[in-house]
Amino acid sequence: MEYRRLGNSGMYISEIAYGNWITHGSQVEQESAIACVKTALDCGITTFDTADVYAKTKAETVLGKALKGVRRESYELFTKVYWPTGDGKNDRGLSRKHIMESCNSSLKRLNTDHIDLYQAHRFDYETPLEETLTAFNDLIRAGKVNYIGVSEWTANEIAAALKIQDERGYDRLISSQPQYSMLWRVIEKEVVPLSEREGIGQIVWSPIAQGALTGKYLPGKKAPAGSRATDKKSGADMISRWMRDDVLTAVQNLRPVAEEAGLTLAQLAVAWVLQNKNVSAAIIGATKPSQVKENVKAAGVVLSTETLKKIDKVLGKLPETDPALNVSPNPRP
Repeated sequence: MEYRRLGNSGMYISEIAYGNWITHGSQVEQESAIACVKTALDCGITTFDTADVYAKTKAETVLGKALKGVRRESYELFTKVYWPTGDGKNDRGLSRKHIMESCNSSLKRLNTDHIDLYQAHRFDYETPLEETLTAFNDLIRAGKVNYIGVSEWTANEIAAALKIQDERGYDRLISSQPQYSMLWRVIEKEVVPLSEREGIGQIVWSPIAQGALTGKYLPGKKAPAGSRATDKKSGADMISRWMRDDVLTAVQNLRPVAEEAGLTLAQLAVAWVLQNKNVSAAIIGATKPSQVKENVKAAGVVLSTETLKKIDKVLGKLPETDPALNVSPNPRP
């Protein structure tokens, strides 16, 4: 495993991070989830990412149990706040009330006294940005949170937050957690350049495009039974955008490129995002320990310029690059 600084902070994280968005508490039984976490630790992964909303708060509980007994200083724990976690009118968004209550609840579920990175899971158009940032800063001052970041914010939203933080002397954002893969490159034109200037590191999710870049989905054929594409609980709606013959054919055409590099298609996909110097970590998920072991083999891989050119040639105009595709929803319907 290789380790990188998160943005310009002094904290190092594993360049392969373990995430439990659609696994712990929903798709995978608790025993299997705990086994995956133990395997991740054995493989050198020290960074674990979750959120209060995952599996309706159950994911945090499972992760807390999986990490029980592990020396707290030896790993980095990330979670998030924004999406609804209850039916109450204030159980959502980035108001001071919800942030404070959600943080305290996350600490209990994760069985810890502090969160290493607390992230705004989306931008909240209803709450004044000053209110949100003041609440985050107060959590840092209280010792409940070490660093703060955002997820799926636009460059303009990040810049607005940094301006307020600088004016008020608040601790600055150090991270952005966007979707990023060979097929989804919307952060490259605006978010990455801003982040490079401002000392913000990317912790990217879905580097294998919800599984589309693994090569297990074949053009002209039905998705394998039990795969993510057939399970609405495990992201079928998200992967559906890539279940097109042109995309799936291109992925198969990447197979010789991966083989030449001595990698599987999934490893190639994870290694690809790590070639971006602004990426601090790539988040992987797993339903079984063997998947963890395979994905971590992408750590430390350096892809040649020629390999990167071959990837771009195979994919052509398929990757999405428009920054406007990165939009946060209003939390209330």
